[in-house]
Amino acid sequence: MKTNPHQGRLVLLVLLIATATAGCSRRQESQATPVVEATATETDAGTAAALRETAKDAYIYGFPMVDNYRILYSYFVDTANPEYKGPWNQPHNIARVYTPEDKAIQTPNSDTPYTFLGADLRTEPLVISVPAVARSRYYSLQFIDLFTHNFAYVGSRSTGTEAGNYLLAGPGWKGDTPPGIDKVLRSETELAFVLYRTQLFGADDIENVKEIQAQYKVQPLSGFLGTAAPTAAPPIDFRKPLSAEAQRTSIEFFGLLNFLLQFAPPHASEEALLDRFAKIGIGAGKPFDAGAMSATARAAYEQGMADAWKEQARFKTEQLDTGKLSSADGFGTREFLRNDYIKRMSAAALGIYGNSKEEAMYPAYFVDSDGKPLQGSHAYSLRFAPGQLPPVNSFWSITLYGLPHSLLVENSLDRYLINSTMVDDLVRDADGGITINIQNASPGKAREPNWLPSPEGPFFVIMREYWPKPEALDGTWKAPPMKRTEPATP
Repeated sequence: MKTNPHQGRLVLLVLLIATATAGCSRRQESQATPVVEATATETDAGTAAALRETAKDAYIYGFPMVDNYRILYSYFVDTANPEYKGPWNQPHNIARVYTPEDKAIQTPNSDTPYTFLGADLRTEPLVISVPAVARSRYYSLQFIDLFTHNFAYVGSRSTGTEAGNYLLAGPGWKGDTPPGIDKVLRSETELAFVLYRTQLFGADDIENVKEIQAQYKVQPLSGFLGTAAPTAAPPIDFRKPLSAEAQRTSIEFFGLLNFLLQFAPPHASEEALLDRFAKIGIGAGKPFDAGAMSATARAAYEQGMADAWKEQARFKTEQLDTGKLSSADGFGTREFLRNDYIKRMSAAALGIYGNSKEEAMYPAYFVDSDGKPLQGSHAYSLRFAPGQLPPVNSFWSITLYGLPHSLLVENSLDRYLINSTMVDDLVRDADGGITINIQNASPGKAREPNWLPSPEGPFFVIMREYWPKPEALDGTWKAPPMKRTEPATP
């Protein structure tokens, strides 16, 4: 079939033929593979099916990038957004913990005040300076690239509590370690996100946290060295992101992915995959004109997106809900994740910016001990036997999130978690253990210290173990089951 350029329809490379030439170079493939138009005819059914399959894989691959960008845009680009923090390449301190009013990041930590740094590394590296912090106080800087890989850490566990200067460099920087720099940290993408966490011991500790946050410094390398600044990279024409809901179904998702891939030089392990995506118009800086597509092409993209979410749901049900895999398997470096894209998508969808397991572990409760989803119409309990609280070098917490948005839920106590700083105030069981009551209605004044209020509808619970001890990392210690119980009453 010949392509009619006046019909304004999307042309697609025939993926079935491309499969046979997968070993060829990019140039050879482009020369050997003809193009056909995606139409609703029976002749093109195979092409539409191939497009759908590739769109599914591209969506799974790209979801963490696009969702990450949605947050970065709200924090560092959109000055009218209530979530806006400030300009790129400057640290922005939030001297409070998260509440239900914070809606940009799903499953936010409400234990530690955050500091945010959006890093644009195109012009030159940044020098990130941290102060000395008391050994008793946990702090960390989590370095996240556009893919959501955790590529480096600074803080209590990783570098200690002494003051230090760390160089954050993008993929294009080739220099040696400058004088005065403790370590060079390399991002494989030109835009990155640094998420600082500073432990808060209680409401009366907030001024101490503010004092530490005020000493987090960021400056360009030229400023640190006192040398002339290089020519600045051109301003970025940031594209408006899709909402969290729209990016699940709108094929404009792929236009955003093309925009973001400009800041992510191809990784050697993904060259063949990116070649495959390029055959359906997905690649760094490529135009993506959804309006010029045929109905069949648009439907194939949309079906591919729906297929991606079905695969993510299946992964969650079969791997996460059953305990075969945990959150510890979904966050880390590229080398740790080994390009397992459904893991990366699922981790981003369920709790973007989760720490690598050495920094924090997140046993999650989506179902009770009988495998049934958690619902506010029921009551639940988590019991820690004597001596069996989460084994950590720093602190632990148990936080509840409402579904489907995975955000903190307003309640009468204004309480969103129970953590290790509250242990002395918790009611002990007869044997000295601790039982947490998770239910919608109050269990009565006597047990309110142990009450984690739930919403009326569906929810899930995440346990956080910061700087876990070996017995948590190797599975010797196991999180207790979430048991459905009769509601505790006055």
